[in-house]
Formats: sequence, C-alpha cells, structure tokens
Amino acid sequence: MEAERLVASGRHALAESRTAQDIVAEAWQTQALAQAIGSHLALCGPPELRGEARGLSEIGGGRGMVDHPALRTGGPRAAQLTAVSDARSALIALGALLGEVGIALVGVACATDEEGLYWQCIEAIDAADEAGDRVRAMLRRLAVRERERDRPPDPARNRAGPAPGPR
Repeated sequence: MEAERLVASGRHALAESRTAQDIVAEAWQTQALAQAIGSHLALCGPPELRGEARGLSEIGGGRGMVDHPALRTGGPRAAQLTAVSDARSALIALGALLGEVGIALVGVACATDEEGLYWQCIEAIDAADEAGDRVRAMLRRLAVRERERDRPPDPARNRAGPAPGPR
C-alpha cells in the first residue's frame, strides 16, 4: 500500500480511538509507519534524504517499535507499505500525523493516574518528537533541492547557481 494511504489510515484510526490504550496503540502504529517510510526512503529515496531517512528508520530504541505490545494484536499497519510515490507529500502527511499523535499522547499522559501508562506516553511522545524532527529535516533538504533545481543556469559556469563573486 502507498505511504500516503497508510498515513491517512493512521489518521483515521487515531481519530476513532476512544480509550487511552487505543491512542497509545495508534502512537506505536504511527512510529512503526515512520520507521517503514524511513527504511524505504533510505533504500529508494532521493540521495540527499538517505542519511536522515536511515535515522528515521532507527528511531524507537533497541527493541524496535514493531515489538511493542500495542502492535501485537493486529500487527503493524506499516507492514503493508509497498511504495512511497511522492516523498514530499508522504513526509508532509507523516509529519502531520506525528504531530496529532503527540497531542493525543499529551492528553492521555495528563489524564492518567496510572504510572505505567504515563511512562508509555512519555516514551511515545519522545519517539514521535524525534521522528517529527527527522521528517522536518528531510522536508528542508527537499526544499533546498527544489530551489537549486529551479535556479536558472549560470552561463559563465555552465551550471545552476549564482555567478562566482569577485576574486
């Protein structure tokens, strides 16, 4: 399944979450999806994204998010990822989902009296925040690439970009 479609599915599932455990499960689903998109972009994405994408694929600690108990019931939705057709659009959508997950988790953390659930939320907030940072960094790199590609060629140097300054 295409990345943007999986992100949309995650946004819908998060919106439909009614319990704290459902929200935490969707947070880990989102993290697994971020890892999968990161892995895909690290292998097949634009070269300038590959380092950040590799970092995105590794977020979540040593045991990995796909081992989280919240994912064991139906398995990670991210396992259905087959393509990232438009890296920019997929990253924008993923960034929005990560932001929504973070907000939902803050609500759960603030409302719970259960210490274990509180710390699950804190761990998931940290992972979503780090993933969001990686996504924003990749979007900045794509924006730089777009600006450079749209720049008219410099006839003196036979390439895009400003002419060299005085020597």
